[in-house]
Amino acid sequence: MTENYAETPVAEQLQDLILSNEDVDDFLEDLAVFSSNILGGGVEVHCGVTLKREKRALTVASSSAQATLLDEVQYGFGEGPCLHAIATEQTTVIADVRTDNRWPDYFAAVAEYGFYSMMGVPLILGESGGAALNFYAREPDTFGPDAVRTAEGYAAQASRTLQLALRLAYSTETADHLKRAMDSRTTIDLAVGIIMGQNRCSQDEAFSILKNASSSRNIKLREIAAGIVAAIGQGPAQTVFDD
Repeated sequence: MTENYAETPVAEQLQDLILSNEDVDDFLEDLAVFSSNILGGGVEVHCGVTLKREKRALTVASSSAQATLLDEVQYGFGEGPCLHAIATEQTTVIADVRTDNRWPDYFAAVAEYGFYSMMGVPLILGESGGAALNFYAREPDTFGPDAVRTAEGYAAQASRTLQLALRLAYSTETADHLKRAMDSRTTIDLAVGIIMGQNRCSQDEAFSILKNASSSRNIKLREIAAGIVAAIGQGPAQTVFDD
């Protein structure tokens, strides 16, 4: 992002992230980078975006390879500020991993990578699952009260933006599935019609012939149908969903 954070409202910048990315994965990567810069303060901050569905947590985007690595280390231990933030829906701050006693084994591993302060900020997604922003810094005491207030205010905006992005992604995926289903149905219907004409049989009999061919050859029904359609020179079947 090249815009001045102080001049452009955060909500507007987050909306721009959605509008400038057609793919949800690209949006999430930009969101992670944008989030890593939101705190300011002159200290380099790394950020990972975690989504948790059922019992599995996954880093869906990060501002750096270090953020991804530290997230994965946390998942390996099954505990830490990010996972705690998701579970409690409360911001979890670690001022210094060397003096905090909550998750000593995980903190020892983080310290080996040269990072000493961390913050997990929950993203409230409702029924979409749990999520959090995971902030990491090499300097201890990076995330003080001002940083927490800024991060929590930002997270409230980011939560709504992320919900919208996930809904758009789901709608696009659903539309793609519908188009593939309609394409498949059209191809099968054409193949059934061809079989009816060639064998002078009923629609049910033609479909049985097609289904038996699929079973005996261990080939998907749509692929068998597509081969029949292509063999008579009609090419790929078209539906009203095609551009």
